[in-house]
Amino acid sequence: MNELKTHIKDEMKAAMRAKDKERLVVIRMILAAFKQIEVDERIELDNARMIVILDKMQKQRRESIKQFNDAGRTDLSEIEEAELLVIQNYLPKALAESEINALLEKAVLESDAESIKDMGKVMAILKPQMIGRADMSVVAKIIKARLAR
Repeated sequence: MNELKTHIKDEMKAAMRAKDKERLVVIRMILAAFKQIEVDERIELDNARMIVILDKMQKQRRESIKQFNDAGRTDLSEIEEAELLVIQNYLPKALAESEINALLEKAVLESDAESIKDMGKVMAILKPQMIGRADMSVVAKIIKARLAR
């Protein structure tokens, strides 16, 4: 078993002992998502694939928070925000804006990107480096702004 899954299972045991029901529900949700993919695809997940799954869960929570806030449902928004905080504990440390810009400049040079048409090339280089560490929709906006110059 890999280290991320072991760490999450240990956290689940700690949440059980502490009787932290909210955290426990989210951790079980994470483990269920891992298990579902393992069963569906008949594979053992590695850390990289788990981070992709966690990143997808994080993105879903962000979208839900936005929709709930737009609908004036702060009660549901707060639940999603709490879940998001737990999920973020298992993702790599987020990149700072300066780190994103440095990686972007390097990717633009590597891909010889000159216009917005080359955005796909830049994204292909950046996505593996940033998955789980940056909101890719924000990164896409930064890339568009950079290539529009």
